[in-house]
Amino acid sequence: MGVGTPVRVTLLDGFGLHLGPPGAPAGDGELPHGVQRLVAHLCLSGRPPRAAVAGQLWPDVPEDHAHGSLRSALWRLQKVAPGLVQVSACTLALAEGVRVDVRELQDWARRVRDPHAGPEDVEVPGGLLGDLLPGWYDDWVLLERERLRQVRMHALEQAAARLAAAGRYADALEAAHAAVRAEPLRESAHRAVVRVHLQEGNLAEALRSADRFRVLLAEELGVQPSEQMARLVRDLRPRSSRVPAGG
Repeated sequence: MGVGTPVRVTLLDGFGLHLGPPGAPAGDGELPHGVQRLVAHLCLSGRPPRAAVAGQLWPDVPEDHAHGSLRSALWRLQKVAPGLVQVSACTLALAEGVRVDVRELQDWARRVRDPHAGPEDVEVPGGLLGDLLPGWYDDWVLLERERLRQVRMHALEQAAARLAAAGRYADALEAAHAAVRAEPLRESAHRAVVRVHLQEGNLAEALRSADRFRVLLAEELGVQPSEQMARLVRDLRPRSSRVPAGG
């Protein structure tokens, strides 16, 4: 890897290794799946011991075979992306300056939680809302996928609230609807949509959004929205047509 060469690894919506400027073809087609797993693991784990990497990536073979597979993967990676991984006697790590979309997602989520961040800091970033490595079923991927799902959902809902509070209603709705698209049965995401409409003064939109969720929940799960959702729109309904929570 030459000095100053932009390098980015993407793990959301699938593995990608980008060794050139934005828009350049991904280099992941040259990497065997075992090498992709190594790069992904380092993106998610920081600076793990070599023995831990070998054990996690090749858990079903003897220890010496696992270490041999790790050495082979590092050799193959060096041919395609020299310098991407810093190798020492005990640990492995991505080289300084390598960008990773998962880390960018987590940085955005931290900004959303930061009370001193401005509205421009919490806008929904493009390309960071996909699932982690779909189609990969390693235990370490499954655990991280669920953790990142929760990080993403809470950040979207909180971003919607902060953007609405700043009067950025269109951006707030973008964040809230992104949460709904990601998890259509998640009530807190639908409540975020309803709250934005209420803050903007669009009472009919708020009621329609709440009713769409009520119908969806009844059709999919056979249950009613919680009392929290009912309270949001209770005063918008004619008294004779109010739907009791839980029934």
